[in-house]
Amino acid sequence: MKKIFAILAVAVALSACNKDKNDSNTPIPAPAFAKGADIGWASEMEKGGKTFKKQDGTQADLLDVLKDVGVNAIRLRVWVNPYGGWSGKDDVVNMAKRVQKAGLPLMVDFHYSDFFTDPSRQGIPEAWAADKADLGKMAAHVTEHTKDVLTALKNAGVTPAWVQIGNETRNGMLWPIGQLWSVNGSTPGGWANFTKLYMAGYNAAKEVFPNIIAMPHVNNAFDDNDWWFKALKEQGGKFDMIALSHYPQAQSKMTAEECNTQAFERIKALSSKYGVKVMVSEVGVKTPDNETLAKQTLESFMNKIKGSSACAGVFYWEPEVYNWWKPAVYDNASMIEKYTGKKETWGSYNMGAFLSSGRPSSVLDCFKD
Repeated sequence: MKKIFAILAVAVALSACNKDKNDSNTPIPAPAFAKGADIGWASEMEKGGKTFKKQDGTQADLLDVLKDVGVNAIRLRVWVNPYGGWSGKDDVVNMAKRVQKAGLPLMVDFHYSDFFTDPSRQGIPEAWAADKADLGKMAAHVTEHTKDVLTALKNAGVTPAWVQIGNETRNGMLWPIGQLWSVNGSTPGGWANFTKLYMAGYNAAKEVFPNIIAMPHVNNAFDDNDWWFKALKEQGGKFDMIALSHYPQAQSKMTAEECNTQAFERIKALSSKYGVKVMVSEVGVKTPDNETLAKQTLESFMNKIKGSSACAGVFYWEPEVYNWWKPAVYDNASMIEKYTGKKETWGSYNMGAFLSSGRPSSVLDCFKD
């Protein structure tokens, strides 16, 4: 009997030790409400010598630091052939294995570009440029790239919970062939083209991971975005969830609180109409400018959204940034010109939620239970 109790004690101890570690291929399910962080810059920051500390000052791995403040999910973006390899397939797979080991569910954000995409730019990857006028070939690139990255994750033992098919695609993707409008007005066949490209990614994701939650993503959660999702559905587009961005302090037409309130109402309306939950896959507040105000702004939004059955969660965009860190590409004018058409350098991200000491600021307190 003593021997049996001893064996049970060892089993319990091992279980406790592995509670937050997942070294197997076991899928990590999406939480009831995701309190996530997009940490696409983390590997470059760490390579450059940046370290992180828990709020008590103890140095620790970034994922452990984030878990300590309540983060329960991670988002990683994917580019096709990015500068320095950061956020490319290999970088994402390496980071995803760390996320899996930490026991956190993963969202994969496909940009289908070599650099950031948003409503102002949706650049075709350089490797696909020769096919920029061929919709069939471009859709095939989307399929191949999506399957390639997700299969690499699968082979590494990672099963993502969610996938974004495109990033802030309000005006389509893979311009000009998948663009919805230009300065000359609506693009003829734009919605049909975009939907074909989007569905190429959606179907590819489902082929690799049939149960993955796949979704389109647009900016400005406070806007009335119903028309956009209606048009996508009318063209045959499918989605299991809706992804939105929300930066309440970046709007000039309303206060942050007005922006929060309006975003909440829009989220409820979209969820009700389309019968799916909404994920706020990007949120950010201006912590370095005024930590107290930033905390109040995010806390106000989180208090509204946490209790709503319409919302699946919120992901803070690049909270780990501190001391005005920025990626190397931001200082490379020739590369910025290549990606954006403007020869310039870029400043630092002003919504990082860590202090100069490398510790999480109080802004992330509202992610705690």
